[in-house]
Amino acid sequence: MKDKIDLKNIIHWLAGIVACSFGVCMCTKAGFGLSMIAAPPYILHVFMSRFFSWYTQGRSEYIWELFLLIVMCIAIQRFRLKFLLSFGTAVLVGLLIDGFFSILGGNGSYSTLAGRIVAFIVGTLITCCAIAFIFRTTLPGQVYEMFVINVSERYGFDRDKVKLVHDICMLVISLVLAFALTGGFTGIGIGTVVTAFINSPLIKFFGMIIDKAENSLQKPK
Repeated sequence: MKDKIDLKNIIHWLAGIVACSFGVCMCTKAGFGLSMIAAPPYILHVFMSRFFSWYTQGRSEYIWELFLLIVMCIAIQRFRLKFLLSFGTAVLVGLLIDGFFSILGGNGSYSTLAGRIVAFIVGTLITCCAIAFIFRTTLPGQVYEMFVINVSERYGFDRDKVKLVHDICMLVISLVLAFALTGGFTGIGIGTVVTAFINSPLIKFFGMIIDKAENSLQKPK
């Protein structure tokens, strides 16, 4: 039986990708370090933009996800059309990221500590809420989610364990890229550590709120 694509499904998908893009922008402007998922493309952007002005953070996002998509296809020894649809979502997210930065005046950190703290809190909350929406749609998400799902299904591994290994690998890759390309902790900081501990419970919390709100709307008056 095919997954039903209804209005609610589409709303979840749109809310997820738009909110996720804005959340990444706010966390970037906070300057406390990005999540282990968002850090690698940001680090590549910082390095590559020195040589290529067109290599924006948004473009770096979907170029990085294209690389992950190729690695995933090699790992599972399969290719499906929906993988390209997932990459299409990544491109849309990248365009949204660059669009939001244009509105916010670039991806540089805010000048005041208070502004940075507010940006980090807002960005983290919005990103977690976005992921909760994405978890509730059957439309193609980004390559990150596809990677975990397909590797776990292909080899019969527990999805939570694959997710844990995936996140650890992303953290190691972020550290290697940061030191190799920038000689420091670019894109990695206290915010990276904090989000590693609070993201999962926050995603679960927002998921319960979304479900409760939608169930209350569906009840007959």
